[in-house]
Amino acid sequence: MALLLLALLPLVAQAAEQAASAPSTQSPAVDPQAIAALEQMGAALRALKQFTLASDASTEVVLDSGQKIELDSQLKYQVKPPRQLFVDMESDRTHRQLFYNGNTMTLYSPRLKYYASVDGMDATLSELAAKLWTEYGIDLPLADLFQWGSANAPRNTLTSAMHVGSGSVDGTAVEQYAFRQPDVDWQLWIGQGDHLPRRIVIISHDDPALPAYTARLKWDVRAVIEPAAFTFTPPPDAARIGILVVDAVAMQPQEK
Repeated sequence: MALLLLALLPLVAQAAEQAASAPSTQSPAVDPQAIAALEQMGAALRALKQFTLASDASTEVVLDSGQKIELDSQLKYQVKPPRQLFVDMESDRTHRQLFYNGNTMTLYSPRLKYYASVDGMDATLSELAAKLWTEYGIDLPLADLFQWGSANAPRNTLTSAMHVGSGSVDGTAVEQYAFRQPDVDWQLWIGQGDHLPRRIVIISHDDPALPAYTARLKWDVRAVIEPAAFTFTPPPDAARIGILVVDAVAMQPQEK
């Protein structure tokens, strides 16, 4: 531990020196270069004409005994901004698919064979993410990354931001950054060439056991995506159900 602290001292000193010249509206612990890296990442993400994204993630769940259990999940995105989206979210316990073609949003459970659709959404992907959360309690994983560099970026909530150093993720040269805001710490590894996020770690302070969420992100910006990928076609054995508003969603038991 002592060696680790000694290794980090130059980085901490550098961050403090850079923060000293920051505008008075920022916390002394917030490195403007780290914020600039976030905004550059967000701009790079929103500039993509189309892309696929695959993510392997692990989430720590804390039992009443205090023991941590790690749950793995896989996430796949197919996206054509500004209004077409397909998301596949799968773990050992649940499997959900979300389709959006610019007008109709459909949420489908391949295991249960149920689906729910909402017509007339008429929203950009950024607007869709907000609507899904506020109206239906559906949280699109990683959607917050796209907010940086825009007016919706939560800059004012950051209490600490620092550049940790250079490294690599799956053979890609990256820069590592660490951030802190109320009740959560998070880290990003951002590609040096394309400025796309390659790894993310989020640690929640809501629980004293500090459970973590970790994801590695693999991008393909040249993949050919067919238009049919964004429109749900019900299988013969699928049944349509209604979709609950957010207050009702909160009252429902979770799928086992």
